[in-house]
Amino acid sequence: MDLPIVVGIDGSEPSLRAVDWAADEAALRKASLRLVYASLWDRYEGALLAQELGKPLEEVMAQDVVGTARQRAQHRRPGVQVTTDVLPEEPEHGLVRESRTALAVILGCRGRSGIAEALLGSVSLTVAGRAHCPVIVLRGGHDDRARSGTRGCVVLGVGGKPAGSAAVRFATEEAVLRGVCLEAVRAWRRPAYTTAGHRPADFVQEWAQPAREPRHPLQQVAAEALEEALRDAPADLEVHRRPVEGRARDALLAASHEADLLVVGARRRPGHFGLQLGRAAHGVLHHAACPVAVVPEPS
Repeated sequence: MDLPIVVGIDGSEPSLRAVDWAADEAALRKASLRLVYASLWDRYEGALLAQELGKPLEEVMAQDVVGTARQRAQHRRPGVQVTTDVLPEEPEHGLVRESRTALAVILGCRGRSGIAEALLGSVSLTVAGRAHCPVIVLRGGHDDRARSGTRGCVVLGVGGKPAGSAAVRFATEEAVLRGVCLEAVRAWRRPAYTTAGHRPADFVQEWAQPAREPRHPLQQVAAEALEEALRDAPADLEVHRRPVEGRARDALLAASHEADLLVVGARRRPGHFGLQLGRAAHGVLHHAACPVAVVPEPS
């Protein structure tokens, strides 16, 4: 069975941007697109769609939300098959269930306060922490426009057990489909490492420098982990392996400024029902400068 790419929509600007981005992704992967509106509320929460349709806020119903999203997707990518559904339940529960039969779930970044640019909405965070398939959250922009890749790379955060990693496979596929290079990052720290004197700006500056030969035993271990993680990468894919000293979160945030997509893994523990996100994944979901893909890794 060919799995669809699922988009969680609510009529907001970020969710419409997610529709654009997902339509492009579906075209790349030759997949269908499934637009899902899940809510226990009888009417749409925001004013943007009501204004576009010329209707009072109270009359903007779920079918208007999915209908507008469908039109947007079909205009963006006419060749992509689009289906829609309205789920009378909380978005978190509906989208996690949808993830069982999805190629990926794509969500707009929508906070619930006046500082939405800094904080991730609860729906995106919950779905990323519990989904059964990759979840892509569109960090790095807060308007209603999807932007095609302009930076020319996919960044991969290589975790503690890189061999056979689902995140590695997903990042490699994305880089191949987009025709861009893959930047693989593995953070390492000295035993007596402290954050004093190592500011976030230092990571950005280090990221801008060419990769160097390992000079410390732990740096060598990180370099070997990167080699192991990318051993099955296609021979014609340009891959840069970067062992970076410091916290993984800081290294990945610095890398996100130069990326079209940042990919991280998240371990799934059977029987555990809380958010299953590591510190690095949690940090980049809140603060990355580009879209973030969280890929579940079986324990």
